[in-house]
Formats: sequence, structure tokens, C-alpha cells
Amino acid sequence: MTMAKRFLPAVLLLASLGAHAAADPSVTLHGQRFSTEFATNDDARALGLMNRPKLAADHSMLFIFPDDQPRAFWMKNTLIPLDILYFDKDRKLVSMQLNAQPCKADPCAIYPSDGNARYVLELPAGTAGRLGLKLGEPLAIDGTPGTVL
Repeated sequence: MTMAKRFLPAVLLLASLGAHAAADPSVTLHGQRFSTEFATNDDARALGLMNRPKLAADHSMLFIFPDDQPRAFWMKNTLIPLDILYFDKDRKLVSMQLNAQPCKADPCAIYPSDGNARYVLELPAGTAGRLGLKLGEPLAIDGTPGTVL
């Protein structure tokens, strides 16, 4: 058996694992990695995390907008409390709305940013406090933001 044939299965396995890892979108904030879903179009951003009964502690949703401007989110039909984090075009944390509560009927509270934001990250409520987040924290994004899950 040639050397190439002996190592080919291992190389193929590693290549497939690497491709799988690269395909799994994630964000990293304050040294903590969160698997994420990207919301990059109006329909996905409008739906967000509505009607989901839970959000794993290591999961998030990242809303990506084409421009920087003040953003405001609400919790209509969202069943779980969330931390809503706003990031500017440079992916720096500019505003936080912590422990936003579910809302089943109007009027629902509005959770605005304190400045311009291009990215909005939703995490399970209490995550920002647990991580000790401060304004200016950088957000790293892995994966293809053009993908909507």
C-alpha cells in the first residue's frame, strides 16, 4: 500500500471536519464563542427569535444591517428574555439593552440603541452581565454573513 493511500482516509476526514467547522457560523465576544444564526434580510430580521421556547446558553442571533443608524428592537411574540447588544460598523459595542422581557400583546416595550448600529446580537438574558461586558468590546464574526439560517 502506498503512503498516499494509507493517509488518504485521514486527510479526507480532517478536510471534512474543517469544512464543517468553517460552515458553522459563530461570533466571539469577550473571549466567549457563541454559535449564531445570521439575519441579513428584512424577513429574517422581522422574524428574529420569535416563537422559540428556548435559546441555548452558547447560542445567539446576529442581525446584520446594510448601514449604520439608530436601531430599535421589540420583543413581540418572543418567548424568552434576551440581552440585546448593539455594535457599530467597526463591530464595537455601542449600546446594551439587558434582560429584555417577552411580550405577547401590544403595547410592547421598545429597546433602542444609544447610537448608530450596524450589527445587533441577541443572547440569552444575563449573558452580558455574566461576561462583564463593557462598551467598546469588539465582536468577531466567523462564517458567511450572507447566510440566513
